[in-house]
Amino acid sequence: MTTHTVPGPVHRMWTTTHEPVLTISDGDTIVFDVQEAGGGQFDDYANGDPVPAFDFDAVYPLVGPIMVDGAVPGDVIEFDVLGYEIGSWGWTSVIPGMGLLAADFPEPALHRWELTSPTAADFKGIATIPLRPFCGVMACTPDVVVPQVVIPPGHFGGNLDCRDLTAGSQLYLPVQVPGARLAIGDPHAAQGDGEVCVAALEASLRGEIRIRLHRGKNRRTPWFRTPGPLRSGIDDLGYDATMGIGPDLMDAARDALRAMIDHLGSEYSVEPLDAYLLSSVAVDLKITEVVDQPNWVVSAYLPRSIMT
Repeated sequence: MTTHTVPGPVHRMWTTTHEPVLTISDGDTIVFDVQEAGGGQFDDYANGDPVPAFDFDAVYPLVGPIMVDGAVPGDVIEFDVLGYEIGSWGWTSVIPGMGLLAADFPEPALHRWELTSPTAADFKGIATIPLRPFCGVMACTPDVVVPQVVIPPGHFGGNLDCRDLTAGSQLYLPVQVPGARLAIGDPHAAQGDGEVCVAALEASLRGEIRIRLHRGKNRRTPWFRTPGPLRSGIDDLGYDATMGIGPDLMDAARDALRAMIDHLGSEYSVEPLDAYLLSSVAVDLKITEVVDQPNWVVSAYLPRSIMT
C-alpha cells in the first residue's frame, strides 16, 4: 500500500475524456490540496467591498481524475477519510437566482470568514460556528463524454454536500466506468444540512483519504458510515426548531427556513440576510414526517450552542 500526492491539473466538468493524473491500487492513500469552490475569484475580497460578479467558469475545481487499477462497473469504491486540514479563510454567498429562498433574497451578498482557529469561526459576533471540514464533491466519474456541470449530484456521487463526511467517515460509491476516475472537490469548513443559500463555509483544504476497491458489490446508490455521534459538542445546549407544513416538501422546507429567519430576528436580533447566511452554515433541515397526507412537515434546527 502506497501514499500518493495527487498532482495537477484540475478540471471542472464531468466527462470521461479528461487525462488521468494518477493511477493507484486498492488500499492506497491519496494526499491532495483542493481549492475552494470559487476557484480563487474571492482571494482579494474584504467584507464591505462591492460584491464581485460571480464567475461560473471558475467554479468547482476538482482534483483528479484518479484511476483505480482493476475497478470496473459493478464494483464499489470506498473513500475512507483519514483527515482534513482547513485553510486560513473562507466565504459564504448569496448568488442571485440560486438557493432555497432565491425569490426572497434576489441581491448578491458575500461574507468572508477568517479561519484563525482550527475548531471554530466567528460570524459577525452573532454566532460561533464549529468547524467540521469535509469535501462536498467526491465521485466516481459518470459515464458521459459530453462535458456536464458539477452542480447536480447523481448515483455516481458528485456534489452530495453531505456535512457528515468528515474525518473518520467512509463513503461508498458505485463505479461507473473502467478505472472509476475518482474526483474530489468543493471543500467546506462547515455546513448546515440543506446548504440553504447554495454556499456553505467554502474554504480550501488539504485532505488524506484511503481508497479501497470492493469488487462485485453492485450498489445502486451512494451510502456512508460515520465514526460515532453526528453532533458531538454541538447538541449540548439543545435546539430551537421551526416548522414548515404543507403538501409539497420543497415548499415546506422554504416555510421552515423563513420561520427560522424570523425566529433569529425576534429571538437574537439577527438581520434577515445574516440569518439566511448563518442558516446555510449552521441550521439543519430535517424531514419530520411524510405519512400524514396530504400535509408533510419539514423542521429547521438551530443549535443553541452556537449563539453568542
